[in-house]
Amino acid sequence: MATRTTPAGTSVAREKLVASASDLFYREGIHAVGVDRIIGEAGVTRATFYRHFPGKEDLVEAYLGVEDANIRGAFERAGEATDDPQQLLELVIEGLADDVARLHTRGCPFINAAAEYPDADSDVRVAVGQHRDWFRGTLEALLTAAGNPDAEIAAGQLVLLRDAAMVGGYLDGWERVRPAFVTAARRAAGLAG
Repeated sequence: MATRTTPAGTSVAREKLVASASDLFYREGIHAVGVDRIIGEAGVTRATFYRHFPGKEDLVEAYLGVEDANIRGAFERAGEATDDPQQLLELVIEGLADDVARLHTRGCPFINAAAEYPDADSDVRVAVGQHRDWFRGTLEALLTAAGNPDAEIAAGQLVLLRDAAMVGGYLDGWERVRPAFVTAARRAAGLAG
């Protein structure tokens, strides 16, 4: 399943740059990968790179934009599957677990990026913050719709659990982490019975 990394109508070269950078940044780290390597992997010229991205940080922001779009899309697909708020929470928790097991086996791309950009005012950290605000707010809205009496706290717990699951899955193996994540997430969401 190929995911478009750029909006329809965007150049193929830009899409190749973002796809190559996304793979390399996630596997090896942002600062460990130079522009020349990304250009080589994408099979484009230096001029093409700079036509689409004034600098590497702009490409990092595009990479995070792809990650953000992918998780938003997963939430939308879950919402299309059911109108029942509690069932939707179940789907979201299972979807988060599946995401860690299949796609994010080296931790959270947003946490990883934040670790490489310590300046809280950098554009990269702003993008990370915007994603996390959206994620927390979306979870809070789902929990409120499901009748959770303390949706704000529960949303915060789910964010922390996902963060921990991504790190734990990378360090300890997802087969050890998944049962603990799903059980704790269901409890935080008020679904454990």
